[in-house]
Amino acid sequence: MTRGKNPELVPAAGALVWRRRRSGIEVALVHRSRYDDWSWPKGKLDPGETFAQAAAREVLEETGLRVRLGIPLPELVYGLDNGATKLVRYWAAQVVGGSGVLEHEVDEVRWLDVETARRTLTYARDRIPLDALLEAERDGRLETWPLLLVRHAHAQARAAYRGDDDARRPLSVRGRARAAALVPVLGAWAPERVVSSSSTRCVQTVKPFTSASGTRLQTKSALSEETFAARPEKAARQLTRALERADATALCTHRPLIPDLVAGLSALAPTGSATRRCLGHIKAHGMDKGEVLVCQVLGGGQEAQIVSVERLRTPPRER
Repeated sequence: MTRGKNPELVPAAGALVWRRRRSGIEVALVHRSRYDDWSWPKGKLDPGETFAQAAAREVLEETGLRVRLGIPLPELVYGLDNGATKLVRYWAAQVVGGSGVLEHEVDEVRWLDVETARRTLTYARDRIPLDALLEAERDGRLETWPLLLVRHAHAQARAAYRGDDDARRPLSVRGRARAAALVPVLGAWAPERVVSSSSTRCVQTVKPFTSASGTRLQTKSALSEETFAARPEKAARQLTRALERADATALCTHRPLIPDLVAGLSALAPTGSATRRCLGHIKAHGMDKGEVLVCQVLGGGQEAQIVSVERLRTPPRER
């Protein structure tokens, strides 16, 4: 059992995996023979895991399906028989791979329409994230794609770097540890494109993920500090191109570029929304070294809208 600061709290994560059919959307329920219940794929966090990576891992373990997380859904908090409190965070998710072979405590996965799923769920509380999923579908906010903004991890200090070209300054030991930790974090959103500043410290931040996942790594000088100082509009063009492509994308860059890029993202969020306020805070205060900002985007190009944002902040020991 993984416990947080409160010894009575059990953190867990899961996902409502959905797909579209002619008759509407279907969701995947899992049956656990040990408890003879129907519920969402979920499980407790492993040590050091984020909620998001635990959600993706648990779905894979319980359904054999690899998913990409979408919009966050309401979390559930409830008591356990042993007196502890369980906190479960949920996301909408879509399948991007996997064999579907069952290997753990789940003995059946069943795709059901929303109303049948509602009746089949063993626990009434599990209908809360289902209702939120259905509301997002009715409002046209469910089918999104993730745009990830990554600030490079901790780099070797300029004073300690002996090279002449700062663009080739590498990550520190701390930074390399963070880059390795980002592999499953980024994997929870399964970016199809990874575009990095051509600077070594940015490339080294996302290279472990692209190597592990087989995703192509593209480098762009437009996302570097040097090009930004001379031609700041080039970074904005990279964001525009990502929005025009409208597929799961990660952009890795540097601190000086963050305010301009986040300002561009903020303009796509609803006026007065919590999403826009969060982006405004990041624009003003920046991101941690090695932090990931996850934006769920609806549509693309000039019609793109950001419907949710999440911050995957860097643990203090890795900043």
